[in-house]
Amino acid sequence: MRILMLGNSFTFYNDMPDMLAKLTGAGVVAHTRGGAMLSEQLNPDTKMGASTLKSLENEKWDYVVLQERSNAQMVSRIRFLKSVADLCDKIHSAGAVPVLYATWAYKKGSHSMNSLNMTYDEMYHGIYSAYHEAAEINHALVADVGKRFYELSESQNLYAEDGYHPNEEGSKIAAELLAEQILLLRRTKDL
Repeated sequence: MRILMLGNSFTFYNDMPDMLAKLTGAGVVAHTRGGAMLSEQLNPDTKMGASTLKSLENEKWDYVVLQERSNAQMVSRIRFLKSVADLCDKIHSAGAVPVLYATWAYKKGSHSMNSLNMTYDEMYHGIYSAYHEAAEINHALVADVGKRFYELSESQNLYAEDGYHPNEEGSKIAAELLAEQILLLRRTKDL
């Protein structure tokens, strides 16, 4: 099994692709850059975009994980939905399954959260609805990491000191939820 991960620091922090590889037994390749948006993965004029497009056209993948910049799906929802649609078209054409890595709201009360013009709940619900809309439109799986962060926010610290990146436990939860979605579908296909 081969998994391609397209994202940014929320994907590569704490070597989360390696965690996912260990949980699934898959070969995992990550095309990431800090602050990258999914639209960059479609741009043949950037190093990462050219690499992603070439990989989707010329390599065999079973699953392709898509992760948008931390609040871009709310700030630029139309651009997010278009990028997901364009990537999902390429992923489906390549015979792979798209998996949306639905991220989280910034840590409640953190400087990062307070610098936005919204509440923690508004950010959580905005991210959640954007990823679920994109998944429904594009027949993609959703690994609801943001929902798990939301559920655990009062009892567990899942954030790095900056209040928006995951700490090691947060990355572990992300890897587990991604693996759960992938392995569940794989078992269903094998039946």
